[in-house]
Amino acid sequence: MLPGSGDTAEGGPKDSHVPAQNPEGKQTWEEAKAFYDNLTSTKKPKSCLILLFYLQPKPHNAITIAVSSRALFLMEEEQRIYKEKGLEEYVRYQLEHENEPFKPGAAFPFVKALEAVNSHLRLLYPDSEDLFDIVLMTNNHAQVGVRLINTINHYNLFIERFCMTGGNSPIGYLKAYHTNLYLSSDAQKVQEAIEEGIAAATIFNPSHNVSINEDQLRVAFDGDAVLFSDESEKIVKEHGLDMFFEHEKAYENKPLAQGPLKCFLEALGKLQKKFYHKGMRMNCPIRTYLVTARSAASSGARALKTLRSWGLETDEALFLAGAPKGPLLEKIRPHIYFDDQMFHVEGAKEMGTIAAHVPYGVAQRHKHTPKNATSSVK
Repeated sequence: MLPGSGDTAEGGPKDSHVPAQNPEGKQTWEEAKAFYDNLTSTKKPKSCLILLFYLQPKPHNAITIAVSSRALFLMEEEQRIYKEKGLEEYVRYQLEHENEPFKPGAAFPFVKALEAVNSHLRLLYPDSEDLFDIVLMTNNHAQVGVRLINTINHYNLFIERFCMTGGNSPIGYLKAYHTNLYLSSDAQKVQEAIEEGIAAATIFNPSHNVSINEDQLRVAFDGDAVLFSDESEKIVKEHGLDMFFEHEKAYENKPLAQGPLKCFLEALGKLQKKFYHKGMRMNCPIRTYLVTARSAASSGARALKTLRSWGLETDEALFLAGAPKGPLLEKIRPHIYFDDQMFHVEGAKEMGTIAAHVPYGVAQRHKHTPKNATSSVK
């Protein structure tokens, strides 16, 4: 029964809490708003739950981030049981512990930051569907889904779309989900995704935890073989630095071909512009970084001009001229840093940075086996 509509259905007295009607029998907007504002609930809904109910992003509009269960949560004990005792014992253990939430994994802060950006976007653009949509992509058995759901609810994450493939590789589903980025702790599956033309990376836990800004999503990218193709990196490997500098100077005004994560930077830039249009360039909830071993004077211009030719930019560009990236990343404290070389990924991890390996380009010919990046139940 609507407030202010008169007596109860049983003909009883009017509720004294219902706002009075005006003389013409019509309740004003101000009165109705005041009534609902004063209503209390015995159970506080999840943040933005009402908005989410009315505004579920559609796959073709959303920026879809697919995350494996072992990237999002720590499942080391469960993985040990799977390896040592097999699938049946693994599933039994999960069922017995399904009311115990998993601890946060490497991708957890990144996902929380994505949801924080969504909250800002909903406030500024209530009718927009340009949002991050997070999909849990795992080859776990469906029976494990209850524990995953319980964990997601425990941390108040808004992840409504699951893909649990029961032991089969989930890679074939990534395109069906319109995936813009796939994060996993399984290097083999990430390689398969890259070969399918999907932006993907193997994510690693840092050696120690550091505090990360919760109000601003920070994403850092290497340049060559990540945002850009590996064409310039091939020159370094085959002909040395001197030839590389000459090549980059000669082709300074020719844009590099795109790399595997160019489209993800493009997606971030699309959302950044929505904040810029509201006058929020200086306090945008998304900040991007180019962190490259290139030197500014000899090869930096081509990188920046390439981004410009794509209509893209990063908020900060750090040209390190071969210096270690770890100390700079420690200052940035990104939610995720992407690099094609495990040397840089491990250096970042040692400084407390959540880093992700992009298995693309000439550097993969001399593979450095990532620690803990093995085939697994994910």
